[in-house]
Amino acid sequence: MDPLVKPEDDKKREADERSSVMKNIITIIKREYLAYFTSPIAYVYLLTFLSLSVWLFFKSFFLLGQATMRSFFTLMPWMFLFFIPAVSMSKWSEERKQGTLEILLTLPLRDYEIVLAKFFAGLLLILTALVLSFSIPLTVSLLGNLDWGSVVGAYLGLLFLGASYLSLGLVVSSLTENQIIAFIGGVVVCFLFFMMGTPLITGGSNSGLSQFFQYLGMSMHFESIARGVLDSRDLLYSLSFIGFFLFVNVKILSIKARR
Repeated sequence: MDPLVKPEDDKKREADERSSVMKNIITIIKREYLAYFTSPIAYVYLLTFLSLSVWLFFKSFFLLGQATMRSFFTLMPWMFLFFIPAVSMSKWSEERKQGTLEILLTLPLRDYEIVLAKFFAGLLLILTALVLSFSIPLTVSLLGNLDWGSVVGAYLGLLFLGASYLSLGLVVSSLTENQIIAFIGGVVVCFLFFMMGTPLITGGSNSGLSQFFQYLGMSMHFESIARGVLDSRDLLYSLSFIGFFLFVNVKILSIKARR
């Protein structure tokens, strides 16, 4: 350490750097999020998502005659399989196709700042869709005695599941400039990770390998959180999963920047 540099100066410099990083990320998040609403994309996405959610849920709700959201939360992971890749498919592929990725990489921004900003912008759109869908449990609560504890837990599980799908979709999108390929690839990869821990893959076996695949798959952790059980292992899995694929995305971006 330079003897002329005081510890207070180091702390101030570190604080200024953290503030600069946060400012850069927030600026890009705002740009990316608002960009959804400057075209019909976000409106079509949200309207389609909500219309399908309401129609598919209430189609069977009145037949059951119970104030429960179980069928809704059973349906959502499968809807997310298509809607989340639809959010992530253009994040990098469109940048590459239009040649704006090179411009973005020349800006005084760190690779991880760009990746985090695009991730949180997409997550904000997903959160917007979930908030709007909250009208469904509100309606159900008017018709019967709804267990709000399990509903809130299930929504939290959906948020983590959506974030996991999104981190995967961003990696797939960064590997191609074709949005259709990015979408199909995102659907396939998310499907594989969700199904990995199910009996369809493990065969219902209780072997060590089967338990490993169950822990690696998303379905077990989502179902656990959706029951309202906030187990630290499920939260750690989700955060580690998201962090790992965001890290992979940063590495892919840094490789492209050196080309």
